[in-house]
Amino acid sequence: MDTWVWIVIAIAVAVVLIAVVVLAALQRRRRHRLQERLGPEYDRAVEGERRGRAERGLDQRVKERDRLEIRPLSPAARERYTRDWEALQSRFVDQPEVAIDGADSLVSQVMREQGYPVEQFEEQADLVSVDHPHVVDNYRAAHGTYERHTRESTSTEDLRQALVCYRTLFDELVSVGDGETRPG
Repeated sequence: MDTWVWIVIAIAVAVVLIAVVVLAALQRRRRHRLQERLGPEYDRAVEGERRGRAERGLDQRVKERDRLEIRPLSPAARERYTRDWEALQSRFVDQPEVAIDGADSLVSQVMREQGYPVEQFEEQADLVSVDHPHVVDNYRAAHGTYERHTRESTSTEDLRQALVCYRTLFDELVSVGDGETRPG
């Protein structure tokens, strides 16, 4: 073979190797960015799913969330919702089923006022997970108990645990005030 053929082959191999290295670096960078932003939610998403597919889904979730105009609650709204939560919590002793219904509704109201879509729970939880990755599992557990309670009898202890789980997300949602920003 002529020398120029070997040169073309060497250049082609070098281009392919460089492309592979660049692609691997971009994937590592994306993975690191997602792990930093989503924390435990990243781990949950890639568990039991191909990493690349899960990461593409997480990327899409982040992009969808970034398109939303999430607003912090006004001080008056935070105060009103906090009073509503305290009233709801005090009802738990005598009416745990009513309290859990109210908790699900109140958390949805807060999210709606902030700008999250609340029509479909899974979409809502996915989008909330971008801003609140450390408590979204609690939210999913609480909502699961809420749904189970609407279909069948649920123990008071299960309802209590659900209320505690709702409270973790509620506290985060109402704690972000005017001028504060969420990490990420």
